[in-house]
Amino acid sequence: MSPLARSFLAPLLLTTCVSAETAVSRAEAALTTLQSWYNESTGIWNTCGWWNGANCMTVLADLALVDDSESVNNTAKEVFANTFTVGPNSNPYPDRSNGSYYETAVKRSASSVDASLWLDGSYDDDAWWALAWIAAYDVTGKQDYLDVAIGIFDHLSEAWPSKCGNGGIDSDFTHVYVNAIVNELFFSLAAHLANRASDSEYYVDWATRQWKWFKNSGMINSNHTINDGLTNDCKNNGATLWSYNQGVVLGGLAELHRAAKNESDLDAAKKIAKAAIAEFSDDNDIIHESCEPDSCDSNATQFKGIFIRNLKLLHSVAPDDAYMRVINASAKSIWKNDRNGQNQLGLDWAGPVTQVDASTHSSAMDALVAAIKN
Repeated sequence: MSPLARSFLAPLLLTTCVSAETAVSRAEAALTTLQSWYNESTGIWNTCGWWNGANCMTVLADLALVDDSESVNNTAKEVFANTFTVGPNSNPYPDRSNGSYYETAVKRSASSVDASLWLDGSYDDDAWWALAWIAAYDVTGKQDYLDVAIGIFDHLSEAWPSKCGNGGIDSDFTHVYVNAIVNELFFSLAAHLANRASDSEYYVDWATRQWKWFKNSGMINSNHTINDGLTNDCKNNGATLWSYNQGVVLGGLAELHRAAKNESDLDAAKKIAKAAIAEFSDDNDIIHESCEPDSCDSNATQFKGIFIRNLKLLHSVAPDDAYMRVINASAKSIWKNDRNGQNQLGLDWAGPVTQVDASTHSSAMDALVAAIKN
């Protein structure tokens, strides 16, 4: 094993000497297991896909932000640096990238970072990586990471407006579908940048316009849950309710509130959050996806962790016992009922352990990290 690989597994040395199973030590143990899938040659985690890798990186960053362990922080920084260098080689569709954003990105960030390396033609994939690099920036303060996110945002903003009216963006470069997740991610990305980039008002304006379009788009139904997207005539398509569609918008509203201090944003977030908890939690307050236990594909295995991550972000600006009740119940059940002998975390948080890979594990780890008090 190379010295670099050993450093990626460094949390193991920390967790083996911890006797009490605290929220922190559980998350650190989960990190050790997550890093057993990390491929230093590709910069991505084996057994999961390109966009899932962005979420693996995000949960690692989130842990580093609430855990002052030198080992965890060193692991995070080394992974970020390595993935920044070699990760684009794993981009499944680099030829679909549109580099036309580049002049705008250079003007906005005065950076020579080529964000087009992270684009694959699917606008949600692009935005996941942008948010992952923002999370890495939050840990390190490294401007190049923020500049990647700025460049990706500039690329996505060129897709505005969508084929449905006066705002939003389509799901990908083919411009045939307007869906919830891409538009929530575009909104959340703008709101995150409003709190980090030097020209905050520019991103506040984008986030405000995007949120106004989204809340009037019809994707938020009368129950305050969010369907998957719009029909060809731009009506709610009534498609499956996925947990991550309820989650990403919560994080965006929390970040927009931080930047613009509009209480109505938190009112909207509370309605969506409470509706999502009612829809996706069982009698024990544990979150489930509708495709469980045996019909979730390699995308859906990631969804619940994204919901929990963003619910915790909302809780950080608008605390609510209901949010933490779900987070803590899910985390407790994961550790007790959804963990195998190798400390790998599975799909069904209520147990038993069935499907296990880097996606299910990192998703469940989101809940363990969210349960850490901060």
